[in-house]
Amino acid sequence: MRSEWARGVLSHRICTGLPGRRLGKLIDELAGPWLAQQEGRLRERRGHERLRAAGAGPDQGLVFTDRVIATLVIVRFQLPHAALAAFYGVDRSTITRAVHEIRPLLAARGFAVPGKPELRLRTLADVFAYAAAEGVELRIDGTEVQVRRPAANRPGRRAFVSGKKKQNTKKPTVISDDKGRLLWAGAIRPGRMHDVTAMRTEGIEDLLHRYPEVRAKVDSGYQGLARDFPGQVTAPPLKPKKGASSEEITAWEQARKAQSSQRICVEHAIAEPKQWRALQRWLGRREYFDDTMLAIAGLVSDGAVTLPVVAWDDLRVVWARGGDR
Repeated sequence: MRSEWARGVLSHRICTGLPGRRLGKLIDELAGPWLAQQEGRLRERRGHERLRAAGAGPDQGLVFTDRVIATLVIVRFQLPHAALAAFYGVDRSTITRAVHEIRPLLAARGFAVPGKPELRLRTLADVFAYAAAEGVELRIDGTEVQVRRPAANRPGRRAFVSGKKKQNTKKPTVISDDKGRLLWAGAIRPGRMHDVTAMRTEGIEDLLHRYPEVRAKVDSGYQGLARDFPGQVTAPPLKPKKGASSEEITAWEQARKAQSSQRICVEHAIAEPKQWRALQRWLGRREYFDDTMLAIAGLVSDGAVTLPVVAWDDLRVVWARGGDR
């Protein structure tokens, strides 16, 4: 199969998860960082500056555009690298190398802000600064993804065993606004760690002190945070003690339901990235999960931003430029 045919088929939104306009914009966005990454790697290997003009030397087996498309397809469906290698007519190692080049670039993009395509949030501090400036009330929740079980007799093996799932998992934390639009994902910790502990280790307490005007709604896993910051963090009310009257139980159920209806939008923000197969159950190495999670979440967040119209002719120009790389 010719690479042009494979590119035409695999670039469909069913395969990449992105419409053609967003795919073209993404390819153009990643081109500069990828070229800088490649030049830095070659500079380190040579030990001196380039002596020939850029583009000299043998052609690459897989051009830049195809590297991006292949990485998106693998992240979306967790296909074996050998399957994509058969599509493009290259060796499996070429696909593996392409994924290792493109996936960190996707993870480093950050998260789009609704209505502000020029702004991206990369750290938890960025999220709090944005929420304070725009008056956004945050929704915070954790999710778990099953990962490979560590080898026997390896230190820290039990750290991945989730008490809730009874499986080996990794636990990212997701933050959305009150409309369910994903703003940030991170604080990725082994499944055994409690939700609130993961956020404390990420520095959320310092940020709550620094931005006292920021408000957040959380689930019962963050009761400790709501106790320490009662004016900023709202958690479901505590269940009445045994022997409570029917009026107290009814009032508790109503308050819990009201709080849950306001917080449920973060569950929608969690559900959208999990439509990508890699976040339903991660089959790769655990050390690559973090970049994959951040890459997918960043791509999903782009859907909340209104992108400029890009004609299909412009997309073909981007592909042609990729062929020169």
